[in-house]
Amino acid sequence: MTTTAKFLLTCVALVAGSGAASADLPKIEPAAPPPLEVPIALLVDLSSGQTLYAREPDRRFMPASITKVMTAFTVFEMIAAGKISPEQQLLVNDEIWSDWHGVGSTMFLANRQRVTVDALLYGITTVSANDGAAVLAHGLAGSLPAWSERMNATARSIGMRDSHFSTPNGWMDEGRTFTTARDLATLAEAMITRHPALYERYFGNRRLKFNNIEQRNHDPVTGVVEGADGIKSGFTNQAGFGFLGSAERDGRRLVSIVAGSPTGRMQKAASRAFLEWGFRSFEGHPLFDQGEVVGEARVQGGSARTVPLIAQRPIGYDLPVGQTAKVTLSIRYEGPLRAPIAQGEQVAELEIAVEGLRPSRVPLVAAQPIEEANIAERLVNGVAGLF
Repeated sequence: MTTTAKFLLTCVALVAGSGAASADLPKIEPAAPPPLEVPIALLVDLSSGQTLYAREPDRRFMPASITKVMTAFTVFEMIAAGKISPEQQLLVNDEIWSDWHGVGSTMFLANRQRVTVDALLYGITTVSANDGAAVLAHGLAGSLPAWSERMNATARSIGMRDSHFSTPNGWMDEGRTFTTARDLATLAEAMITRHPALYERYFGNRRLKFNNIEQRNHDPVTGVVEGADGIKSGFTNQAGFGFLGSAERDGRRLVSIVAGSPTGRMQKAASRAFLEWGFRSFEGHPLFDQGEVVGEARVQGGSARTVPLIAQRPIGYDLPVGQTAKVTLSIRYEGPLRAPIAQGEQVAELEIAVEGLRPSRVPLVAAQPIEEANIAERLVNGVAGLF
């Protein structure tokens, strides 16, 4: 059953701006978005979980090279779990080289070359290397189909409910690889929140020099939009032009998706204008700093009866510039939680309800580990529970 936990801080009815009574608050109405000549568009603020704009967010489309973000994230998960290291070397085998040498975007891998996971990740994220993605997938999973299975399992584990991947690089496969804008926003949030150091290392680089060949990153926002650091563009004749992008300013991290653009020019213009509109038209209102205790959740069968909850990123909410609204916060979780609980494990969500807007949720994680209770602790907890 969903429960609302007790707050450690009094913040159930925060009001932005002057604190006007709710009856006097104006309707929440942001400035009109820029003309977006794309059929699919989504803009989300990760600090609040709020959707700032949505056009066909659940419509399936072929992501083309944006698929490589899923490959990179899957590798990030393996690195974090200690299954591989960036220094691990993989072999460019004959079959993969024959299939992918010179096919589309490339990092110009040589046949039988040994190359590190680190270098392959740079190739994938900076110059969209099809050969790099294939070598990485084959080297880590033994085959491309086995890697696709791993990608799909990883996607399901983070809540991408309407996506499927059959290639590591998004090459045309008659529509077997598909996703939605909402799922890509979920992917971006998981990658940036779970693996901030890896994200910062591999995304947003302007150039790559490998095998004495230098290439530049063609993403449309990095170096153009203030605070932008990627993430990935994509194009095939079947998919059209798309872009998954992100930028951070003053603690606000926006993620945008545009897809199905008929031309690269339209995609670039829409990608840049969309992010700029999000920062210009909405004001961020901070609530909690990164790592600050937001509240607590009850624990059953643990060495402690409660666990403090924190966010892995700063938490706030957005309002259109110059507007005010009443904001109600509540912590939601399936509880009481059952021990053991790992430190950093996501166990709850902070619901942010801005009057006039749809409520949004931000993940909360356990601030400390909670072990299973021993006999003495169970007795103490049982007696305490009576009172």
